[in-house]
Amino acid sequence: MKISYKLLISLACIVSLAGCARNVPILTPQTTIVTQNSLSSVKKAILEAGKNRKWVMTEVSPGVINGLLKNRKHDVQIRINYTAKNYSINYVKSHELREGDGKIHRNYNRWVNNLDRDIQLNLSLLANK
Repeated sequence: MKISYKLLISLACIVSLAGCARNVPILTPQTTIVTQNSLSSVKKAILEAGKNRKWVMTEVSPGVINGLLKNRKHDVQIRINYTAKNYSINYVKSHELREGDGKIHRNYNRWVNNLDRDIQLNLSLLANK
């Protein structure tokens, strides 16, 4: 009986800790562009990566693009600041992603990592043209 009770308490602790693991620190990728690209090709790479990942990308001004992703009941807004030498993807706000205290649902970081990876791929493809 004591072993079953200890096992039950251990299992409850593991389940409660697993629920906490869903929220992670908000990722803010700051990427240095190692290829030779113009400002317009960086813009093109960002817009194309966003389009392929189902982000709605809107140019706000030269060097600034806003992104919006709606995924089921969740939505997130980001701002990408860029130059010909680097770019950063910054969290703006979200809905239904349990954001707070600098943390957010882990899916946000996955979405941003995928976008960052696609931007880097597009930049390398555009530099070879």
